[in-house]
Amino acid sequence: MAKGHRTQIKRERNAKKDTRPSAKLSYARVSVQKACFVLDAIRGKDVETALGILAYNPRYASSIIKKLLESAIANAENNNGMNAENLYIAECFANKGPTMKRVRPRAQGRAYRIEKRMSHITIVLDER
Repeated sequence: MAKGHRTQIKRERNAKKDTRPSAKLSYARVSVQKACFVLDAIRGKDVETALGILAYNPRYASSIIKKLLESAIANAENNNGMNAENLYIAECFANKGPTMKRVRPRAQGRAYRIEKRMSHITIVLDER
């Protein structure tokens, strides 16, 4: 078991803040599965290569992720004073967001449900 009082343990855990530059997009109108196809292609790559991959990827999610990556690069340069040439994508993931439920009328008075899924996409950069 950990040593010390519960509040002291929490204080020490919260003190270890992640200082890596990142960008997060909440409520992106793309499903997690479709976003992960694009994120898997750029994970671990350096920033210039990732921007090139995203520019020529035909998927809709790549345009969203490209803007998010450019935002993370700007955060690294302006907030952390890092050089863009040394950056690479340390982490990138998509979490499930809320689902909009819609109804599609069908034959004989039936109604089918349409689920419009959303995701929360996060990109974390680091320096080599």
